[in-house]
Formats: sequence, structure tokens, C-alpha cells
Amino acid sequence: MQRTGQDAAGEPRRAPEARQARPTLKAVAARAGVSTSTASLAFAGDPRVVAATRERVLAAAAELGYAGPDPLARSLRRGRSRVVGVVVGDRLGYAFADPLAVVQLDALADEVGALGAGLLLIGGVEDDPARLAVVEQTPMDAVVFATCGGDDDPALDLLLRRRVPVVGVEGPYREGVHLVDLDNRGAARRVGHHLAGLGHTDVAVVALPWGPHRRRGPLEGRRRAVRGYNDAWERLAGTEDVLAPPGGAPLPAWEAPTNSREEGAAAARGLLCGADGDLLPPGRRPTAVVAQSDLLAVGVVTAARGLGLAVPGDLSVTGYDGVETPWLGTDRLTTVRQPAAARGREAGRMVAELLAGGSPERVELPVELVVGTTTGPPRAAG
Repeated sequence: MQRTGQDAAGEPRRAPEARQARPTLKAVAARAGVSTSTASLAFAGDPRVVAATRERVLAAAAELGYAGPDPLARSLRRGRSRVVGVVVGDRLGYAFADPLAVVQLDALADEVGALGAGLLLIGGVEDDPARLAVVEQTPMDAVVFATCGGDDDPALDLLLRRRVPVVGVEGPYREGVHLVDLDNRGAARRVGHHLAGLGHTDVAVVALPWGPHRRRGPLEGRRRAVRGYNDAWERLAGTEDVLAPPGGAPLPAWEAPTNSREEGAAAARGLLCGADGDLLPPGRRPTAVVAQSDLLAVGVVTAARGLGLAVPGDLSVTGYDGVETPWLGTDRLTTVRQPAAARGREAGRMVAELLAGGSPERVELPVELVVGTTTGPPRAAG
């Protein structure tokens, strides 16, 4: 039987080597012959420390293998994490596939970087436990809801309970959220008046995700009756303000589960074709489609042309965002242009003001209707 104090071969065991302690700032100060506070100022580059003293402190640190103050401990002492959370309402891949989101996040990163902080992207569905764990447990100085956001998002409840400052771009519309907003309903009305002026009366809508537990298909019944995400709801309401048929009947609408060209194409086929997949005859299909984003609109145009329809001869299509649409070749999408970079800059400016102890006022950014080549008068019947 092996006895205590011997290894398997019967040799005496060696005592484990003591783990080498991490050198401390106090040890560096002692080696350099200065106070701990002076050593700290030297590492911070404080101009009150003369060059010779700073060199002595840095030389002592090099001898001891001291790399500098622990950034986590330093941030905790200052009460700051130097992290700004950014909530995107989908998988993170969405944020990099949407040209508008990319420009906005780039501008936001510039503003936050000037504060000495970085961005932490938080994606996923609203009730995803992993997402909520990140929101609940991660130290963050502030959080930006960058792609709208539902008013009842449980992540928002957690953040407000933690008293984390929150900025929302087009929502959520909740007490305690500082908003960078757009007049989505007014912009959609402008699109509606443009189509009405061209003579369109049979209009359908391709909507952005309406709310949690995203779906692909007709937007109707109880789901449509409940106010969804703010951008989708406001844009649909503005379109119906102008183009809803007499008697208060709703416009045909198709919900896309995500903002992509592929989903725009699927929506077009759902609105333009029958259950058998064949193109509906004139009079039974819309003469115009209002898509709630440019990516969705590009998908609608592509699918319509694939079905043999001329755009805008047989079908007019509008978008929303004002991003580049190289997939359309020389055609220019009729759309609502919104200031993507300004959205990010304003959100970053609000974060800076909140961290300085201020309370930023709501900002509403301007939007502009841009008429392109994808809209025209409906083709005469017969």
C-alpha cells in the first residue's frame, strides 16, 4: 500500500510550488522608492509626475513583471464598466446584413469610443434565457436599443430594475427610455399620398416583424389587432391612413419574420400568387406593394419580375430606409430616406449625456420621400 508522503514509485513527494503572486503596485512603488499614489499617477501618465520619476517607476515595474493596474478593478472603483450594450432585435447576423444597421452601429461605435468605452452586441429573441442572462448579469454603463424594440421586452424590465440608463432608437416607448425617434407614421402617409396620386387603390403591405415569436404569413386577426413593434405598427397605420379601402377594411398585409431580401421575395409570392403558386390575374392582385424596408422591397421587385410582372408597369413597389440597392441595377427604389448615421450619433450623444448625469430630451430626426423608378401609374384594365 502506498504511504502518505510517497509517490507511486516510493519516492518522497515534492511539495507543490507556491503559485507566484501577481506583483502589486505597492511593490513597484517600494522598488522605485516612491509612494503608491505617485506610482499610480505615473502609470496614468499624470503630468504632475516628473519624467525621471516616471522612468524609475516603469523600470521597477519591468523588473517585477508588473503590467499595470487591473482594468477590471479600476473600472469597478470608478463605478464604470466602459461597456455600452446594444440590443438588436434579431440574431446578430441581422445587424451585419442590414446596410442601415451597419451604418448606424458604426456611427454609434465612434461616439461610444470617444468615451473610452466599447460596444457589446446583444441579439436573440426577447425571451431567450441566454440573452436575458447577459442583460441581467453583465456590467454595462448604458444600453441602446438600436433596432426599435418592443415596449414589453423583458430585457427592458431588467435594465430599468438595475437602473441602467437606456436609449431607444424608434422605441421602446416606455418611461425611463430616452428616444431617438422618426415620424414613421407621417413618412408612411407620404408614401401613401404618392401612390394615391398615381391612381393606386389596390395596395398591399409587406410588414417588418410585428412582434415577438416572429411569423411568416398574412398579418391578420388577433395578431394584427395587438400593437406590434413600434416601427412596423406606425408604418402600417400611416399607410392605411391614406390607402385603406372605404368601409374601414384593413389593407392586405404580409408579415416577414426578418428583414431580408429573401423574406421580401417570399412575401411577394404570398401576395401575388394563389394557393397553387400561380400568379393571380389582374383585378385579384395588388397594383402596388408598400414594403417597410428597402431590403424587403428589393425582394418584392425581384420576385415580381421572376413571375413575369413589369415593375412599375404591372406592380409599383416602395421601400423604406434609403440604403444602397445594387441588386436593382440601374433602377432606383422609391423609398423613404432616413438618416442612418445620425441615428447612431444621436444615440451615442445621449449615452454621453446620461453618463455625465444629464437627462437628454427626445430627438425626432427628419425623413424624406425619394421617388425613384419603381413606382408609376397602374396599368389600365383590359
